[in-house]
Formats: sequence, structure tokens, C-alpha cells
Amino acid sequence: MYQDSTIGVVVPAYNEAGFVGDVIDTIPAFVDRIYVVDDASTDETWEEILEHAEKQNTPTAELVGDGGTERRVVPIQHGENRGVGGAIKTGYQRAHADGIEVITVMGGDGQMDPDIIERIIEPVVNDRADYTKGNRLLLGDHYDSMPRFRYVGNVVLTYLTRIASGYWEIGDPQNGYTAISGEAIEAADVDEMYEFYGYCNDLLVKLNVADMRVVDVPTPAVYGDEESHIDYSSYIPKVSGMLFRNFLWRIHAKYLSERLHPVALCYVVALGALTTGTVGGLASLVTDIELPALATIAFGVLFLVLAMALDKRSNKHLTSVAGATPT
Repeated sequence: MYQDSTIGVVVPAYNEAGFVGDVIDTIPAFVDRIYVVDDASTDETWEEILEHAEKQNTPTAELVGDGGTERRVVPIQHGENRGVGGAIKTGYQRAHADGIEVITVMGGDGQMDPDIIERIIEPVVNDRADYTKGNRLLLGDHYDSMPRFRYVGNVVLTYLTRIASGYWEIGDPQNGYTAISGEAIEAADVDEMYEFYGYCNDLLVKLNVADMRVVDVPTPAVYGDEESHIDYSSYIPKVSGMLFRNFLWRIHAKYLSERLHPVALCYVVALGALTTGTVGGLASLVTDIELPALATIAFGVLFLVLAMALDKRSNKHLTSVAGATPT
């Protein structure tokens, strides 16, 4: 336990033989239960999980939760590959069923430093956040070690995720080092969480609609001998499309379902003006009819900026950085 709260760690693993065992062994002793989810690996990952679980699951292990298991390390194996989001979803579901109060995630590739897990869970344990996430972009010496192509992609996804999720102060949305409360798991309907690599972006949108507080925690970027399983040719279009759909769903759920909010009104006006201006501009290229396309587009951009500003103000109380006082 940590400050009277039960702590669980979900470890998603796909082809992490040679890494996942060390992750299990280095998780701090105050963690009550470790859910290691093998996502249908094709190497020796499952055997390594079982070997290291057996070493830790002693008869004297402290019991927590009410899920009917006495094991500190709970090995779970998927029959088919569901993606990292699917593995984390499985771990969340099992941990929540066991009554674990705060659940964090540590990748099976060893990129997440176990020595800073207290920094990740502390805001949730002390009820300053419902969800915390690492952010490698907050400190210069952290993102300096990030490969340039990852840094550029991360910045782009940061801004897209801010627009889609409504958490306008967050950064590094792809960072999987997170902690979540049991209450947030229920409120955000984790059962419907996206199962591809964009699961973390999807979860942020769901948390925002549920009015959950999110805190960014400075974390270092760690890159070793592990190989990335991300195929960027499919990753970028899938996540971009998912973010656009989630953005539309969030605006409807938060600003249209009960009454017409100014944020939704401004976005609708912006969309109408930008569409009209673009169509008018294209028509002017093939006809002699002069349409005020630029003025209409400028009008649309003005309302788009206004919509974003109002959205940011409406959600400002839901975001902060560890060590900072929300304003």
C-alpha cells in the first residue's frame, strides 16, 4: 500500500522477452498487485512472465482486494493480439474488479523508470487528480534525449490531442506512464477504450467528458535496446481519424447534449464559414463570378480561434502540472 491506498500496476507486453522480467522485478515493494498482460506474443514473453511471477508469488504475500486471488503478480494472456490499448484495458478491468484504488501502467519494454512511480501516483493518491500522465516535454534535459523524429511527431500529436480532448495544458499525450483512480475508470467507461496505440489519446477525451482532473508529471525519456512495435504508416492516419471522431463526440456530449453552449455555436459558425469560403474560392477559379472567399475564410478562422479559447477556458480547472497549483 501507499499512504493507505492500494496500488496496482498494469504491465502490457508484446514480444518483450528479455525486458518484461526485469520490469516485474524492479516494481517497488509498496505495489500491492501487478497485472502482467501478454498480448499474444510470439516469442518467450509468456514463459518469462510466468517464471518471474512464480518467484514473487510466495505464500506470505499480503492479500489485497476482493478478487479472489492471493498472487502479487497476476499473469494474463490474450488468445489473440488486441494491441497495447487492449492489453491495458484488460489489466484495468481486472485491477478494478479486485478493488485496487489506484492503478498505474508501466510498459513491458523497460522504458519507464520504476524509481519515479511515486511521483506518478502521488496526485491521485492525495486526490489532486483523477488521472496522471508522464510528460517528457516539460524539462529540456528530458526531451533532449528524445529522437528528433519522435519529438516532432509528439509535438504535432500534442496539439491535435489538446483540440480533441479539451485538456489544453497537457503535453506528450503518447506517454503511457500513467495512473488512474478507480472512480475515473468507471466514469470514463474504460470498457469502450480504443485498443490501438492511440488508446491514451482516446482515454483523455473520455476523461474530459466525465470532468476528470488530469495532472502532467515531468518524466525522463528513456530509450534502450527495445524495438518499437509502432508502424507509423498506419499509426498516423488511424490516430488522426480517431481524434477527429472523438473531437466531434466530445463537442456533442459536452456542449450540445443538454443545451447549446457558446463553444459549440462558435465551432458550427467556423465550420460553416470555412466551408463556404473554401467552396467560393474554388468556384472563383473556374468561373467569372467574384465571391468574397478570403473574407469568409477569415471570418471562419476568427470563430475557430474563439471556439478554442472558450473551450480552453471551460476546461482550465481540469488540468495542471505536478507541483503547480491549478488556477
